[in-house]
Amino acid sequence: MDSNLKGVQTLAHAHSVKRHKGLMDWLTTVDHKKIAILYLVAGGFFFGIGGIEALLIRVQLAKPMNDFVSAQQFNELITMHGTTMIFLGVMPVIFALMNAVIPLQIGARDVAFPFLNALGFWTFLFGGLLLNLSWLMGGAPDAGWTSYTPLSSNTYSLTHGVDFYTIGLQIAGLGTLIGGLNFLATIITMRAPGMSFMRMPMFSWTTFITSAIILFAFPAITVGLVLLTFDRILGANFFNVESGGNPVLWQHIFWIFGHPEVYILILPAFGVISEVIPTFARKRLFGYSSMVFATILIAFLGFMVWAHHMFTTGMGPVANALFSISTMLIAVPTGIKIFNWLFTMWGGQIRFTTANLFASGFIPTFVMGGVTGVMLASAPADYQYHDTYFVVAHFHYVIVGGLVLGLFAGLHYWWPKMFGRMLSERLGKIEFWTFIIGFHMTFFVQHFLGLMGMQRRVFTYLPNQGFDLMNLISTVGAFLMGVGVIVFLINVGITARQPAGAANDPWEDGRTLEWAIPSPPPEYNFKQIPLVRGLDAFWKEKMAGNKEMTPAEPVGPIHMPSPTILPFVMSVGLFIAGLGFMFTNDDFGNSFLNLLFNKYIVVIIGLAITLGCMLLRSLYDDHGWHIEPEESNEKEVTA
Repeated sequence: MDSNLKGVQTLAHAHSVKRHKGLMDWLTTVDHKKIAILYLVAGGFFFGIGGIEALLIRVQLAKPMNDFVSAQQFNELITMHGTTMIFLGVMPVIFALMNAVIPLQIGARDVAFPFLNALGFWTFLFGGLLLNLSWLMGGAPDAGWTSYTPLSSNTYSLTHGVDFYTIGLQIAGLGTLIGGLNFLATIITMRAPGMSFMRMPMFSWTTFITSAIILFAFPAITVGLVLLTFDRILGANFFNVESGGNPVLWQHIFWIFGHPEVYILILPAFGVISEVIPTFARKRLFGYSSMVFATILIAFLGFMVWAHHMFTTGMGPVANALFSISTMLIAVPTGIKIFNWLFTMWGGQIRFTTANLFASGFIPTFVMGGVTGVMLASAPADYQYHDTYFVVAHFHYVIVGGLVLGLFAGLHYWWPKMFGRMLSERLGKIEFWTFIIGFHMTFFVQHFLGLMGMQRRVFTYLPNQGFDLMNLISTVGAFLMGVGVIVFLINVGITARQPAGAANDPWEDGRTLEWAIPSPPPEYNFKQIPLVRGLDAFWKEKMAGNKEMTPAEPVGPIHMPSPTILPFVMSVGLFIAGLGFMFTNDDFGNSFLNLLFNKYIVVIIGLAITLGCMLLRSLYDDHGWHIEPEESNEKEVTA
């Protein structure tokens, strides 16, 4: 927030602005830049939990016949590691970058629905907290991160772990769905004058397409989670064979969401790479229009490949062949992107900053993940690879070697814009090399473990099968990756103590609109909405000899949304209702508790809180407030 605006009490539409400080400011904020920081902190917290779970898994597998954890604990660890990393670790970091950058890149003052933006964050957070509460309340989910039936039924999973999984992910998924809708509306309706779709930066394009995938994919997993919840808590029979249900139905529902989810994760990373490489090669992105259409094609084909996860379920040769072909087809638009990045670097004046090291390391690493993906797309070969460590290696090469390297590139690249401080390049390079060497040590050898027959999801293995040394190397690599993450956190800590003094365009070669405004941006982003005159709008102005964007409007009052506590309280209500619903069939040995939970009273209280907030939001018409031109000390620029 601009320091000159603190404490301003502006009368707008006949009500004064509430200015909160400290914790209350963060609980009530609807500013997309602050919500980005909330997503980043929450994502970092869950990423840390998921990382610790991964290290415990690798310690268990470091030597044969290890008894570091029990079989049950191992099942809980692999379930929670996968679930936490996919849904709660990397997704919020993606949303942090989207929130911090997208409104700036398209020349907007905020997202389309600031209230919904806050609601999306708080529902995600409380869903994630509910899921991780399972560790303290009788046992974590233990049916694998895919929660296949009948493993996730009451017959085989006796604790409430899977209930925490189904209800926690429904609440967290609601937040993701809200966020996707918000970014779709923002990009469609709030682009600056002159910014046609084919002038949008690639990160904005990948966010737009990712949001569209979210819109179509998340309802599928929501339906599946509701059905599984009904099976477990209300005694329904959607997946129970004895009563006419079908366990393979869960796999179809899960993977109709699950494979597009991979592209929900990786496409924003593609967008980050498409911003970082041109900036540090001092060249425009090669083949911009082909990159846009390749991204659209990836999203379209992403919905047509889900059953390649199910070649061994007995779908038959016709289905296997169709899904095999469509899976191989998706390599074509991905290949277009790889070559375009390489051609962008070719002949460029490349600077290997930390951000560009992560972006450059992304390309060969992701290609390796893609090549093993094409191998897995062959149904006969998949019969051999299926459920071995080969699949584990493939998946992590795509998600960690692709997505996480992309996220680190994005964080280092946009950190000065978000916080006004430059991260240390020296520490950044140490972080890069420890992380990427540790990554390849961890997962490269797992390809060979899989080809030698080591199954995934086994908590121990017999000695003298050729697995011992490679598992030890894998464990050492995992700890090296952990060191890389710790170096990043140290870098952040040291940087946070320094004064904020980053320039508007700290890399000096920024090409897009976010580099035209101060770092960090003022509360209102743009004093005047800029006029976009081509692709790479800011670079185009710089090449024309202008030091700032040409405004598209005169200086005038800037409308701002009011802060509100309602999204936080609504999410607390959903959290209470979810927790209450889970324990409706339990006997607590206490008549009062039995009354509260067995008669759905806790559920009703939670839903009443949420619905009450919705009613308040509907009945109270808050028009927001305005920042008047004289309240900003920025230099006056006439349109």
